Amino acid sequence: MSIIDTVEDHERFRAELASIAKDGRRKWVYARQQKGRYYTARTLLSIVLVAFFVLSPFVKVGGHQFMLLNLLDRSFVLFGIPFWPQDMWLLVLIFLLCVVTVALFTATLGRIWCGWMCPQTIFMEMMFRRIEWLIDGGPKEQARRRGGPWTFDRLWRAVVKQSVFAVLSFGIANVFLAYLISSDTLLRYISDGPTAHAGVLIPLTLFSGVFYAVFARFREQACVIVCPYGRYMSALVDENTLAVTYDPVRGEQRGKGKDREGKGDCVDCYQCVTVCPTGIDIRNGIQLECVNCTACIDACDAVMDKVKKPRGLIRYASLNAIRSGASHWFTPRIAAYGSVWLVLVAVVSVLFMLRSDIEITLLRQEGSVWVTTTEGVGNYYRVEIINKTSNPRNIQFDVISPKGATVKPLVDAKSVKPWSEIKGRLLVIVPPESVVNGVGRVTIQVREGENVVKTETTSFLTSQSGSQQ
Repeated sequence: MSIIDTVEDHERFRAELASIAKDGRRKWVYARQQKGRYYTARTLLSIVLVAFFVLSPFVKVGGHQFMLLNLLDRSFVLFGIPFWPQDMWLLVLIFLLCVVTVALFTATLGRIWCGWMCPQTIFMEMMFRRIEWLIDGGPKEQARRRGGPWTFDRLWRAVVKQSVFAVLSFGIANVFLAYLISSDTLLRYISDGPTAHAGVLIPLTLFSGVFYAVFARFREQACVIVCPYGRYMSALVDENTLAVTYDPVRGEQRGKGKDREGKGDCVDCYQCVTVCPTGIDIRNGIQLECVNCTACIDACDAVMDKVKKPRGLIRYASLNAIRSGASHWFTPRIAAYGSVWLVLVAVVSVLFMLRSDIEITLLRQEGSVWVTTTEGVGNYYRVEIINKTSNPRNIQFDVISPKGATVKPLVDAKSVKPWSEIKGRLLVIVPPESVVNGVGRVTIQVREGENVVKTETTSFLTSQSGSQQ
C-alpha cells in the first residue's frame, strides 16, 4: 500500500466529523489567528467584498441603486442596470451562467468560492472571529475561560463580545433588507421609527437573530451541516482538481525532534490543525469540512521556513500532480464545462445587446366598452412604456388604420425619463362608419421622432356589438 493510500485510509478521515465528538457532542473549534501571504490576500479581498456588499444598495446609478433584488415587486437592478418582468428570461439565463461558473471553478480549483468569497467565511473569519480574538484572546485563553467558572473577567468579556456580535448581526440584516426593499425605503422606515413599521421590524429582528446564531454559535456547522455546496462538490471534484492538499510523498513518515533521519518533512507540529476554522487535519486528505481557506498553507510554510525546508508541503495541487509530479488540470470534463460556459456567456451577451431599448405594451382597457364623442366612437387602451436606456425618450402615438381615426394620449409620453417606467391610457376615436357589426380593428403606430418603435393592431368595439371585452 502506498503512502498516499495509507493517509487516505486513515480511520479518522471518513469515520467522524472533526467538530463532532464520538458521543455526538459538539467539539468547539478554537482556531488560532492566521498569518501569511494567503491570509493577507484573503484579507484584502474580503475588504473589497464587504465594501461592495455594504455600499451596493446605497450607491445610485442613473437614479437606481447599484444592486436591487426586490422579489415582491419583481424589480431587479444588477450593476446599475434595471431589469423588468419582461426581462425575466434574461435574468434566468444570468442565474444559470452563475451556476455553471461556480461548477467550472469548483471542478478546476476546488472550493475556492468557500474559502475566498463566500459571505459565511468572510463574515466569520474576517469579522466575527477577529472581534473574538480581540476581546477573548487566543484559543488557549478562550478554552480556559469556557471550561472555567464564571468570574468577572469571563462575564464582562462575554457580555461585550455577544453585544458586539448582536449589533453587527443587526447591521448585516439591515443591509440585506436594503437589497430587498431598496435603500430609500429602508431609510424612510428608519426615519419613521420602529413602531410605524412593526410588520417589517419583526422579520428583520428574526433575521438578525439568525445571523447572530450562525456567527456566534453555529459557525463552521453552517458549512459542514447546512450548506449543500460541500455535498455536491464531491460530484465536481476529481483527482485532477486543484485544491489545498497535503503532500504525503514528501511529508511521510512524520517525525519530531532531532532524530528525524529517514523521516519526511512533516514535523508533526499540528500547526495546520490549530489554524483550521473547521478543526480538521488536512494531512488526512481532502475532506468534506475543508473550505480551501489556505490557513493551513500559511501555517505550514511558516514551519518549513523555521526548519529550513522548502515551502509547499501543503499547497494548491491535485492528487494526480502529487502522485506523478505533473498537473493535468485541463481534462475533457473541464473542456466540456468550459464549452458550456462560453456558450452561455455568448448567448447572454448577444441577447443583452439585442434587448430592446424601449418596451411598449398596448392593451385594450379591461372592464370598459366604448364612449361616444363628437368626433366618433372611442375606446380606451392601457399603455406601459419602459425606457431601458440612460437617455430620455420622446414617444408619440398615431392611428394609421382605419382612415380618419385619431388618438388622444392620456399619458405624458413625450419625456420618458431614463431607466424608468410610466403607465397611462390612450383614447382612440374612429368614425362610426369604419366599424362593421360593432367590431373593428385599429392599428396604432408608436414613434420616436421619425423612427417607428412599434406597430400594434388590436380590436375596437362599439354599441352595435352588444358585448364587452
